Amino acid sequence: MMPTKPTSIWELDHKVIGKLTWHFDELDSTSNQAATHSGEIANNGLAIIADSQTYGRGQHGRVWNANKGQSVLLSVLLFPPAFLRRPAILTAWAAVAVSNTIQDFLGTRASIKWPNDILVDGRKMSGILIEQSAGTIVGIGLNILQTPLEFATLGLPFATSMQQFTPHPLNTHEIAKRLLSNLDEIYHQLLDGNVQMLEKDWVSGMGLLGREVLLEEHGKKHEGKLLNQSFAYLELESSTGTKQQFVPENILHLSAFNPYAESQP
Repeated sequence: MMPTKPTSIWELDHKVIGKLTWHFDELDSTSNQAATHSGEIANNGLAIIADSQTYGRGQHGRVWNANKGQSVLLSVLLFPPAFLRRPAILTAWAAVAVSNTIQDFLGTRASIKWPNDILVDGRKMSGILIEQSAGTIVGIGLNILQTPLEFATLGLPFATSMQQFTPHPLNTHEIAKRLLSNLDEIYHQLLDGNVQMLEKDWVSGMGLLGREVLLEEHGKKHEGKLLNQSFAYLELESSTGTKQQFVPENILHLSAFNPYAESQP
């Protein structure tokens, strides 16, 4: 696939992320476009944003499409140092930056749902996808202007958008630039070796530490109290007092345990 000429170029006063941002009216996928530039390490931090996409990708091969101008559709190309290449860290980085952006515009606290969704009032507002090959591509979709009726028509009754939480008009490009700024700020902290602050915000955003949870790893489900959550491992204590540790990248699902539910999401 050959690179496509951008509609416009944003030159932002950032250190790395989005310092050069290419904006397109429409793409099949912002991540596909970012991948065409992954052969050059000089493109580290390049951001690709589109007003609409026709074949965006979500987790587990799901399609993430969006009508023009309704969402922030963003992919960032990275060549991170070895200690930052872990999907758990990169997903947390994007999730916290998205949560901060939602807070900036709505004054509303978002929550992080394992592994890569951002929820407001229990409904999905944003999703994240990490892809690694020649470089690392971090894809983010953030719903801005969609109405409940539009989501219902698409068969997405549990989705929501930022506009549903404010009477004030929102601008997708303004939100995209704030998101890029938040991504850049946190990434600079990570490059300086300050991973602990991101880890703290990630744990806080999930709100599961110290609670009874259901964890699924490699098809096996585990119930217990979440004693520790870090980028190194998550530790569960079962009802019998047995403690077990899990690597974040191996965990498929993690949620608060509901003994009255037939199944956990």
